[in-house]
Amino acid sequence: MLGLQKGTVRLVDYTPLWAELYQEEEKRIRAAVGHLIVDIQHIGSTAIPGIKAKPILDMIVAVARFREALSCRVPLEAIGYDYIANAGLKNDHVFGKGVERTHFLHLVEYETAEWTNPLRFRDRLRKDAELAREYERLKEDLEERLGNNPAEYTSEKLRFIREVIAS
Repeated sequence: MLGLQKGTVRLVDYTPLWAELYQEEEKRIRAAVGHLIVDIQHIGSTAIPGIKAKPILDMIVAVARFREALSCRVPLEAIGYDYIANAGLKNDHVFGKGVERTHFLHLVEYETAEWTNPLRFRDRLRKDAELAREYERLKEDLEERLGNNPAEYTSEKLRFIREVIAS
């Protein structure tokens, strides 16, 4: 159900099971770092009912102050996450789970753009089915052209994402 081999892009049809799997993972994360975090949310395409997605659960976890974020590292590693030190995202500590990645977790400061922008994008697509379908069509086209280049696939989606967030 979840998992994507490194270096590939593969979209699969939406399943309501993703929401259930997110709820289960949220409980594990809260048990491990609940005392250190402010909130946790399901983001990314698996959080948008009805559209295709890579079979990886994306989550965003907020801490009160970014400088405290890495205090979550050891507890997250204890539940199977690896810290991706070279992710290259400003003000965002990224963790992955699984050899074939099943989960990505973004650890950011609460109420910053790194927190609000992914939620704004998710919520816009949840409320606007046509916009969600437009995003799905873009991803299908990118999968066809860039299925062996996840970095370029992600980069190509950014213009659309930024436009939605700004509108």
